[in-house]
Order: sequence, then structure tokens, then C-alpha cells
Amino acid sequence: MANFRTLDQGDFAGKRVLVRVDLNVPMKGGKVTDLTRIHAAAPTINDIANAGGKVILLAHFGRPDGKRVPEMSLEPVRQAIADVIGRPVAFATDCIGEAAAAEIARMNDGDVLMLENTRYHAGEEKNDAAFTQSLAELGDIYVNDAFSTAHRAHASTEGLARHLPSFAGRSMEKELKALDAALGGQPKRPVCAVVGGAKVSSKIDLLENLIRKVDILVIGGGMANTFLLAQGIPMGKSLAEPGLVDTANRIMAAARESDCEIVLPVDAVVSRVFAANPPTETVSVNAVPEDAMILDVGPASIDLVAQAFDRASTLVWNGPLGAFEMAPFDTATVAAARHAAARTTAGKLLSVAGGGDTVAALNHAGVVDRFTYVSTAGGAFLEWLEGKPLPGVEALKA
Repeated sequence: MANFRTLDQGDFAGKRVLVRVDLNVPMKGGKVTDLTRIHAAAPTINDIANAGGKVILLAHFGRPDGKRVPEMSLEPVRQAIADVIGRPVAFATDCIGEAAAAEIARMNDGDVLMLENTRYHAGEEKNDAAFTQSLAELGDIYVNDAFSTAHRAHASTEGLARHLPSFAGRSMEKELKALDAALGGQPKRPVCAVVGGAKVSSKIDLLENLIRKVDILVIGGGMANTFLLAQGIPMGKSLAEPGLVDTANRIMAAARESDCEIVLPVDAVVSRVFAANPPTETVSVNAVPEDAMILDVGPASIDLVAQAFDRASTLVWNGPLGAFEMAPFDTATVAAARHAAARTTAGKLLSVAGGGDTVAALNHAGVVDRFTYVSTAGGAFLEWLEGKPLPGVEALKA
């Protein structure tokens, strides 16, 4: 991974520091209901403030599409930030212009100010030059601490880095180092990847990139059904994509050329009903009843996944192995997650996971804190797995 400057290389004393953070947090009744992203931003905010910098927070909230939508104001988030970082946070009613400039002029060294939703301006998502310049005029230094928005070339995520001395914040630094260790230039091999989820169609780029980079690829979830179908195995009423059989065959052929072992389910838990705790049976994948659907992988497949983890030194995980949201179809995902966590805790595995369903599944299994790194970045994490350059990261390169 290319070099990028961290906070340790910056001199922030007396400087106006524009800090892009992710404050797109869940709200209910005007209150923040999940502080995860605020906790992630806290070390960067406090480090800059403690160094005597004037911390000016930039963030978006929702999708106001360039209009001032009161329900998407960041003002209700202000107190939650103050509570987490343990210092007052002021608020400006705009992110550019006089309203922002006046509040910044009142700041003392070490103060923290949050500017209003950057997406109130159409120029944010368009990465408009004039809007970017208006933001840049408010600061002396730019810090990006929002990896979750790094796949978007917006004014506050990419444009500002072209105008001001730029640094990666603590959360961004931690994410980039974890991802580099997992799939960078010299990961510790063998590398195993788990790719699950419903459809092959949403992860073609991901699969095609991984088969060139990993040694073992475990495919689970509904997408595994399409690969089994490509081998001529009937899938009953299981979710599958017959139109992508040729794609699955192409991916398997490319994997063989790259010496990438693909691990597919050999048995499955099936049911006639997609509901919580219905009647189920465990069958070979070659014996799925015509009127049943695969909703999880079976015990023999779980053993294969565990064996893959035992052989690996590095694990990258995106997507569940079954319909984990509903018991008992969470069994395989939970068992695999706990096995990976145990290997990680024992110092035998570097484990990196990400994606909304993946984070939810690992939380459900109670192992998030036992993985080496779990990314909450969603789309940015997926695009990184796909091997795509992320504009917000590219802009930080030294």
C-alpha cells in the first residue's frame, strides 16, 4: 500500500484542521442510538485538539440531495460527540460561507466545532471545484478519518486533499494498515477468503479479484447454490441464479489457473418453509429435495470451513454462510466465526472482516472483539476487496 501521512507527522498547533469523519449514525427520537462511528472518530479528534489544533468536523447525514432538509441536520449529533470525547462541541449552521467562518473565528486552540451537513450543498457529491475551494478556505490542514466514504470522490472526501496538506486520521490509519496486512503486497500465507451472501451477481468483481490473490476461497450463502448448479447439481427451490452458471464456471476455471482452491458446501440444511425454527433436514448437496430450499450449510461443510481456517495464516471475510438472521440457519456462520475467533485469539490467524451483514453476523456470534479487525465501512470495504482504487485513499498518498 502506498505511503500516506499520519497524525504523527503533522504539526497542528494553532492550525484550523478540517477533519472528515463519518457521523451518518442511526437516530431515534432525536438521539443517537449507536455510538460506534463516534467512538471511532474520537481518537483523531482528541489527538488533534490535545496538540493545540482547532478541530473542524466535516460530515454528511442521510441523502438530502443538495437541499437543506431539517430532518437531516447534524445538530442533534453534536451532544453525542461531546459526551464521547469529553469536551464541548460547538455547531455552525452551514459548512461554508459566513456562518461557518464566523464560528471558526471564535475558536481557540484545542476547540472542536462541527459544521452542518456537507450534502446540503449539491457541490459536495459533485466534487465541485468552487464548493471544494469554499471548504478549503476554512482550514489550514485536512485530515480524512472516514474510510467508509473513501470510495466516493466527493468534495469533503477527495477534493480537499488536492488543496491542503493532508493526513490520515487514526481510524483511517488503522483500517488501511489492517487491510494491507490482509491483502496487500505481502500477506502472511496461506490466505483464505470467505465470500457469502445471497447472489453471485452482486459479487462478481469481488470473486474475480480474490481468486488472483488468495489461496483458498470459501463460498457460502445463496451464491454457493449457483456454483453447485454450475456443476449440474439440482438445487430444488433454493435461491440460485441460473443465468450466471457460465460466470460461475468461468470463475472456477480461473481459480484453477491461479492455484486458488475453492471450497463449496457438501451438505446443507434444507426446509420447505423460510421461517424461524421450521422443520428441517440435513442432506447432501446432491440430494436436495425438489420442494425444499437450502438455508444453511451442514455440519460436514462446517468442518471443511474450519479445516480451511486451520490451514490459513490470514483470513478475509465478507458475507454469511447461511440465512443467519433466522434460527436455526445461523448455525454454520456462528460456528465458523467462533472457530476463526479462537484461531485469532491463539495468535494463529490474522482475521479481517467487513460488510454490513458480516458485521451483524459476527456480532450475533459474539466475536467482533476477537477478530484482528472488523470494518464497518460497508461499500468502501467491498470495493477495496474488489481491488478498486478508492478516491479518498488515493488522494492521501504521499
